[in-house]
Amino acid sequence: MIDRPPTAKSQLRSIAAPLLAVYAVIWIALAIAPRFREDWLLENMLVLIAGPWLIYKYRQRPLSNLAYGCLFVFFVLHAVGAHYTYSEVPYDAWWQAATGHSFNDLVGWERNNFDRVVHAAYGLLIAPAAVELIDRVAAPAGCWRWLLPWTYLCAHSVVYELIEWAAALVFGGDLGVAYLGTQGDPWDSQRDMALACGGAAVAIGALRLATAGHARPA
Repeated sequence: MIDRPPTAKSQLRSIAAPLLAVYAVIWIALAIAPRFREDWLLENMLVLIAGPWLIYKYRQRPLSNLAYGCLFVFFVLHAVGAHYTYSEVPYDAWWQAATGHSFNDLVGWERNNFDRVVHAAYGLLIAPAAVELIDRVAAPAGCWRWLLPWTYLCAHSVVYELIEWAAALVFGGDLGVAYLGTQGDPWDSQRDMALACGGAAVAIGALRLATAGHARPA
């Protein structure tokens, strides 16, 4: 099937442009005086690559509003993490200011887990876009409708952890430590990958079950 440019009517229905405008405002605000400028630059390589690609794909054939909404939430979370560095996002201080209690104490966390939340969110929030893109180019049938997008997202998580490791080796020092954000956990990379894969499994399962009546026969 050949991708065709979206019609004017479909463009009006898409929430991509408004979300892009809101994200641009948030990104610019968080780009002002980040806690660690060099780490902010490294973290935003994702945005510099993914942003233009998403705009290009939108001009060819837009994704669903669900996919764009999920991408927006993920990129906002990433912008917050890049501003503070992931291991220093003060979510617990924000919670205490609002409620008078520690969120970490409430859920039994002993470390800053913002990075872990975002890794799980990657699997959950990127899944709708991944499923739509794979269905367009490969249209898997049977169990592959579940496995192909899941392994696709799991592979992303592995590649990202390898990039983090390589960047830490290249830059070293405080920048390497900030970019890795392990907080002394020797299994940090493995836990991050497991959370991303788990989030992807939940999201893909929900998406496939919601469209079970449209599945292609194996």
